Parts: sequence; structure tokens; C-alpha cells
Amino acid sequence: MLELPKRKLVNLGQITNINQIPDLIDIQFRSYNWFLQKEEASNKRLLQGLEAVFQETFPIESPNEDMVLEYVSYSFGDPKWNVQECKNRGVTYSTPLKAIIRLINKHTGEVREQTVYMGDLPLMTEQGTFVINGAERVVVSQLHRSPGIFFFYDEEKRIYSARVIPYRGSWLELEMDTKGLLVARIDRKKKFPATLLLKAIGASSNEDVLKLFYQVESRRISGAPGRELKKIIGRRLAATVMNPETEEVVMSAGDKINEDNIDILKELKIKNVELLVFPGDKDDVTIINCLEKDGAEDHESALQKFHAIMRPGEPFNVDNARAELNRLFFSEKSYDLGAVGRYKINNKFRYHNTKLFTDVDVRSLRPEDITETLKYFVNLVNEVPEYHFDDIDHLGNRRVRSVGELLMNQLKVGFSRMERVVKERMTVQDIDVITPQALISIKPVMAVINEFFGSSQLSQFMDQTNPLSELTHKRRLNALGPGGLSRERAGFEVRDVHYSHYGRMCPIETPEGPNIGLIVSMSTFCRVNEYGFLETPYRQVSKGKVSGSIEYLTADIEEHWNIAQANAPLKDDQTFQNKLVSCRRRSDYPFCSPDEVHFMDMAPMQVVSVSTALIPFLEHDDANRALMGSNM
Repeated sequence: MLELPKRKLVNLGQITNINQIPDLIDIQFRSYNWFLQKEEASNKRLLQGLEAVFQETFPIESPNEDMVLEYVSYSFGDPKWNVQECKNRGVTYSTPLKAIIRLINKHTGEVREQTVYMGDLPLMTEQGTFVINGAERVVVSQLHRSPGIFFFYDEEKRIYSARVIPYRGSWLELEMDTKGLLVARIDRKKKFPATLLLKAIGASSNEDVLKLFYQVESRRISGAPGRELKKIIGRRLAATVMNPETEEVVMSAGDKINEDNIDILKELKIKNVELLVFPGDKDDVTIINCLEKDGAEDHESALQKFHAIMRPGEPFNVDNARAELNRLFFSEKSYDLGAVGRYKINNKFRYHNTKLFTDVDVRSLRPEDITETLKYFVNLVNEVPEYHFDDIDHLGNRRVRSVGELLMNQLKVGFSRMERVVKERMTVQDIDVITPQALISIKPVMAVINEFFGSSQLSQFMDQTNPLSELTHKRRLNALGPGGLSRERAGFEVRDVHYSHYGRMCPIETPEGPNIGLIVSMSTFCRVNEYGFLETPYRQVSKGKVSGSIEYLTADIEEHWNIAQANAPLKDDQTFQNKLVSCRRRSDYPFCSPDEVHFMDMAPMQVVSVSTALIPFLEHDDANRALMGSNM
């Protein structure tokens, strides 16, 4: 038999060392596997996805505390039919979800354990789709605002503001009003001076509050030469000065020292005074004005005022007020920053504070987070260098929620409804004969699963025109949907191309109609990291030499580096040919010497999505024309 010689593949492209294109629908598989943890042993599952939903709901205790329902583990059965049969029969391709539930009688100590059927959970096919009632559907990933702390400046209104946005819980907003007063607001309720919140969470006096914000230095008064005393004039006190004999207040913390005050201090034989040190030697009265307005003498009176704002008309009780404050920000049951929110907050304040930071596992706020937010805000208002406002359209502040996370949020709603039913049944049924199966109602759980896959805005019939349209549908990012934007409210800025989209979101592939810029596609090499932020790969450059190692960077980490283009000419030893290399840094395009280059693009097609990359000679195409081409 005649054997044909093997043909040699010839690459006519300028760039030959492009890495293999990654699995393009990995975003769907990885997210759903993260949710199910199907392959993991029940005792080795991480606190995420379905496991997190069970752990957050259970244990459920009866209202009279005589029995408790505990969760042990969950498992999956086998699907009744395969994918093709489900399509033919017009049914959902799903697997039975079973959980081992334990009922403990607190009076007798008796334990009843039972495997309870929790409903059917749709399974993902090998194509990254779901078969729901015989039709193939795709759950599109959602692009939404990341939890964390954000600082803004409205140029039209000339107002500084900050927002602490949790994954779930109450919003805390700060604002510098037109009179120069720093006010706080919780859940859009009545505004109040921000220092009132600090006193309510623990600061007991004005001195304590001032020492949280500013450094303090001690200066000698008695026996100090005249020229030293002149330097003190115009400075502000950090601590209250008392008359040693009568114990009357002579000057309060925050008061400005003038010549008359110095004479009084000399007469009273005050040896030293503590003075505030302001950043940039400015006389900063932001916090002092707030302290004058809040009218709270100590921690308890601050709690009373806070309670009157949050619960007007209700009688005041110290313990109730503390519990209310705790419920708003410091309780993990009612307030959740998520791993993302904690990561963003830790990153935000790490550069301005060398203290040990709160662990990523701590999902609620800490009193020091609120203090740090106020400090950062005051420094921004005073235009201290190194403190910057946030750009809400930057991809460092927007994250992706894929199918696993979206379904987890829906299941939490279903499980909380189920918990209510369980508690009702616990009060009605006989404790001696009751079983876990009799207590648990799967109707609310099944209802949210069916609603999510059947009628959610993000669960869509798969576009099956051709394989490319299928692929693009699975890689789509949608800013609309529950908890996202609406077409009517979305302005021009949100829809526009941003420099942080480079290598992460395609600047070309987007619909032409009212959804322009709100529905986008992931770039070819882009992937989603554990926190939901988009990452793009770069080749590392060390001392002007391009190495083979590849690093994935998020948009906020990329800010600090100079990145060369993929088609920058290289010598055989992988160093740059030219003395100046065209680079990208934030929204600028500087020319750098090879030693100043930190990374290099992987490939020119890195910027665009899969369908846009198929347009021949894209660089010679008009942008509007390319947009139409990428959608065809």
C-alpha cells in the first residue's frame, strides 16, 4: 500500500509561539462543578455551592427548643434518562438529590437519621448546556458590581461619597455635604454625623475618635521658651485640658490654641499638652465639625441617638440597640461581604495601614473596617497623595457570577422558605413519632429550581444556528438580570469600552440594539478566577528578556505594570530588537526601554472574542463593520 509522505505544516503568520487556546466553555463546567462538588467525598467538600446552602440552613431548631434537625451530607442518584432520551421525551435531564438528615430529641437524646429526597437537580451536559423540558438551555454568566468599599466624587454636584456594598445585607453610605459635614446613612434612611457611628461601635469620647484619625504629639508648656510657644498657636488639642484644682474643663479636645489660651495654661501650671498632627499640615476640621454636631457624650448616648434614627418611636434599651447595630453590620447571619468583599476591603486598606489584616474567612464587617473607611474618606477630601477615587466601570470593580453561583443564590431563597415550613411542622407534629422526611417539604426548593432554569432572565434557549453561535452564547456576559442593571437606567459610561477590558472583554462583539455594551463576550484567552474577576494571560519579561512563563493578571493588578504588544519584534535570544518598546500602562501608551517592560501580550487576538478573531484582516476593518461581522 502506498504511503503518502507526511506534510510539513508551514505557519505563514508573523507570530509563531502562540500558546494553545484554552477550553472555551470551561467557565460553564468549572462553575457548575464548584457548585455540585460531585466527585468529592462528602467529608472533604469545601464550604461552597450546594454544601454552603445546606450548612447555612441547618441545624434547624424547633421554636420550643425540644428538637433539632441536623444536616450530615448529600449525595446524587443516577439520571433516569440520558441526554438524547430527555430531548425526545420532552423532560429535564436531572439527577435526584438526597441528603442524610438527623433529628435529635433534646429531652430523651434519641437520634433518628434518614436519607431524605430533596428534589431533582438539573445536570450539565458535556456541551455545557442544560436540557429543561426537552429544550437545550444555557445559563449566561452575569457581570455585576463587586462587593467592597468604593469612593466617588460627583463633579457636577461637587459631592464626595463612599459606599460599603456587601454581597447581602445593609448598605452603609458616607457623604460630605455642602456644609463640610461628614454624614452617614444606612439603607437610605435618615442621615446622621459619621462620628456618631464610631461612638456607637465603641469609641467612648471625642478624644478616642480624634486619636483614631490623627497622630498625636506632646508639647511642653510650662518653662518652654517663647518661640516654642508661638509654634503651638493655631494648633488643635488632642485631649481635654482640666483645671487641676477644680477639675473644670478649660479646653476641649479639638479646640484651637490662641495666645489667650497659652496664658491660661501657663497660669494653671499645665506642664504638657497633647496636639493633633494633621496629614499635609492642613488644619482639618472635618472630624471636629462632626463631633460638635453628633451631640453624643459617650458610647451609651451614641447608641441611644443611633437607635432613635434606625427605629424611630421604639423605646430605647442598651442591649436592644447593641443587638440592632450588631445585626446590621457585624453578624454573619444577616450581613455577608462574601470572600470577594473581604478580599477587596483587605486590598484597599493594605497599602495605607501595616496592621495585620482580617482573615478572608471573616465575612462580616469589623469595627476597624468602618474606622479605616472613614480615615480613607477624610484623606481623600483633604487631597492626600496616594489616596484615589474608584472607577465603578473598571473591571477590578466588576465581577462575573456564573451558573453555579447564580443557582446557589436561588437555592438559599428556597431553603429559607423550607426552613419556615419545617419550624411550623415542628410545632404541630408529635415529637415521638415524627421523622426527618415528614418535617421537610421539598416544594419550595423545587419551585425555585424550576423558576430559575425555566423563566430566569439569565436562563436562555441556546442559540443553535451553528457551532460558533453555540460557543459564543456560552461565553456571553450579561450586565442585565436580577441584581444587575436595567436597560433604562444604564448610561453611556457603563456601556462604553474601558481600558481595563483589554484581553478580558471583547470591545467589538456586542448587540446593536438597546443592549449595546450591556451584553458582551469574553476575549479568547480570558478566564474567570476564584473571586469571579476576569484574568488575561501575559508572558513574563525579566531584564528585557521574554521568558516562557505565563501569568494571569486581573485588571487591578495589571495597573502597576508596563505591558508590551504581542508583535513587538524579538531577537533570537528573546530580547527586544528596538531600543524603545511600545507599551500599555492603564490608559496610556508609553515608549519604554526594554528593562522597564514587565509583561508582554500573548497574541494579537488576545484583545478580541472568538467570533471577532475569525474576521480576516480585522485590523483593516471599520469598527462598526466589524461589530456587524462578529454578530453574523
